Amino acid sequence: MRSNLKVHLVLALVSLLFGANYTVAKIVMPEHISALGIIAFRVPMATLLFWGFHYFTGVHKTPSAIDLSRFFFAALFGVATNQIFFFKGISLTSPMLGSVIMTSTPIFVLVVSYFLLKEKITWVKFLGIGLGALGAILLITSHGTDFSNSTFTGNLFILVNAISYSIYLVIVKPLMLKYNALTVIKWVFLFGSFMVIPFGYSGLMAANWSNFDIGIWVSIAYIIIGSTFFAYLLNLWSLKVVSPALVGYYIYLQPLFATIIAIIFRGDEITLASILYSVMIFGGVFLVSYRKNSSTI
Repeated sequence: MRSNLKVHLVLALVSLLFGANYTVAKIVMPEHISALGIIAFRVPMATLLFWGFHYFTGVHKTPSAIDLSRFFFAALFGVATNQIFFFKGISLTSPMLGSVIMTSTPIFVLVVSYFLLKEKITWVKFLGIGLGALGAILLITSHGTDFSNSTFTGNLFILVNAISYSIYLVIVKPLMLKYNALTVIKWVFLFGSFMVIPFGYSGLMAANWSNFDIGIWVSIAYIIIGSTFFAYLLNLWSLKVVSPALVGYYIYLQPLFATIIAIIFRGDEITLASILYSVMIFGGVFLVSYRKNSSTI
């Protein structure tokens, strides 16, 4: 198999793993276990997998004290806040809406970089921010703006998740340049574990684990192993052989996979308005990501 084809297939698989997670998570939450409960189980279990895998395969480098504090803040935004608002949000909204809102992440990365790193925003990127923001607002409010409306609240939580993850991407970038990527992930998840357990402990205790059937356990295993451990590792592998820009472009596939899976397995319906707002978000992300004469591989 040609190397270029291989990496494209891997990136497509990662998008499928993430895209399916929206529907799989709905199988588990909130009927069988709360959103905070599944986070308190997912993050520590994934942490054990990352540390175990790195122990046998990785290059070990002990972080400095100042970098450990940076790992802490990366975990605050990239694991704790990110995971709490994602799973809480997806438990309230539909997989299709949630996955589309998440594609606005590159827009927020640009905005966060402007305020934290003073990166320049061109008029094309400014236009992209406006277009994507308008699409996100229309999509989030497409079912009303009442906080008693679970879909609106869920969409808003997913948006907070996207903003939090964008802050994480900016914070973690210097660490990724200094340390092996797997080293970064294992430390971020370790700190994140200590942050999410206090929030999800009661949810873990309230879940009736003995009544979980095989389907629920398979779903939980998928959330931990499929959409966390393998998806992160495959993404790390792809970053070694292709540009980050190409990896980022594959975020567009996630809503496609999430929508197809949600329609097949949940019977969800897609509206013309949702398609239009999604196109606006995609267009905004394209504009903020556009670089003249840039190579994707």
